[in-house]
Amino acid sequence: MRVLHLGKYYAPVRGGIERHTQMLAEWCVGQGDAVAALVHQTPGRWRGSRETLNGVDVTRAGCLAAPVYTPLSPAFPVQLARLLREFQPDILHLHMPNPSCFAALALPSARRLPWIVHWHADVPPDSPDWRLRTLYHAYRPFEQALLRQARTIVATSRPYLEASAALAAWKDKIRVIPLGIDDAHVPVATDAAPAWPQRDGLRLLAVGRLSRYKGFDVLIEAMAHVGGASLLLVGDGECERELRELAVTRDISSRVRFAGNLDDDTLAAAYATADAFVLPSLDRGEAFGMVLLEAMRAGLPAIASAIPGSGVAAVVADGETGILVPPGDAAALAAAIERLGDAALRQRLGSAGRTRWRENFTLEKSARAIRALQSERPD
Repeated sequence: MRVLHLGKYYAPVRGGIERHTQMLAEWCVGQGDAVAALVHQTPGRWRGSRETLNGVDVTRAGCLAAPVYTPLSPAFPVQLARLLREFQPDILHLHMPNPSCFAALALPSARRLPWIVHWHADVPPDSPDWRLRTLYHAYRPFEQALLRQARTIVATSRPYLEASAALAAWKDKIRVIPLGIDDAHVPVATDAAPAWPQRDGLRLLAVGRLSRYKGFDVLIEAMAHVGGASLLLVGDGECERELRELAVTRDISSRVRFAGNLDDDTLAAAYATADAFVLPSLDRGEAFGMVLLEAMRAGLPAIASAIPGSGVAAVVADGETGILVPPGDAAALAAAIERLGDAALRQRLGSAGRTRWRENFTLEKSARAIRALQSERPD
């Protein structure tokens, strides 16, 4: 097959959607497919580029800026038309949310192809950000037109599908296929491992963009009520200064290290040297939680938020592979951290989590299901 992916960004940009798109594309290359991806440059880089990464033909359209998480790229429709003409894909695979994908609606050469729309997350109409709420009124008609055009829609979990107002009218053509990650080698403690804030005590790892919906402020508040534990917080974002100030205010700055973004080897070593993983997200902006799969693969027990309508609870089995707590509840989060001071409990949950990952969330399992959809022929 010849498959063209449309997404926001691609490696080396980090993020759950970007990571999934890369792994899926490279896996399909390994099956003999010709795979291309059209994405954006990072905001502010207005010159486009084209390169081959691990067999994937990656075109990055210039991006002027990204207000309200939306890349502004006048070149994206032009590059899409060029790729449709030159690459001649058999199928389009659109990763949403991404307003640039709407360009496909205007191109007859795109509409003649079958589309798979990979629904990674809603644009929340009740977002606390008034800009998102306002812009969604203009966005929704194009979103629904895209879903109408799709041959197949892929949702990443049953709970997210059932809670999505955007997907409500299209359930007859939706398939639920969880995300997956490959069986990469996870190193043990080496020189690549980042320095933890302190030598002794429970080592907690959290990974993600330092944004409000991630709930890292709640985690820092919880840490103030837990003696002895230390936190390695990996990622950057708009809330970093605020979070650093909160750690100082709560007098736990010596137990929290802001590590920024880490390369793959150092991040893998962080998973290998941690005792537990924490995902304290607040709302359905956390649609699935790819980092939870990384933690499970590393044999780490996870503490995560039981967000209504999110896929998080479909990944973490409460009491079996981790502990679920109400989102935004610092006291409940602190109590869960205290529980994981029990080494035997950590071992049991972590071992069960690794088994659950192998049985349900491998890249092989996810990618084979996606490729089967890509290979389907109309009746």
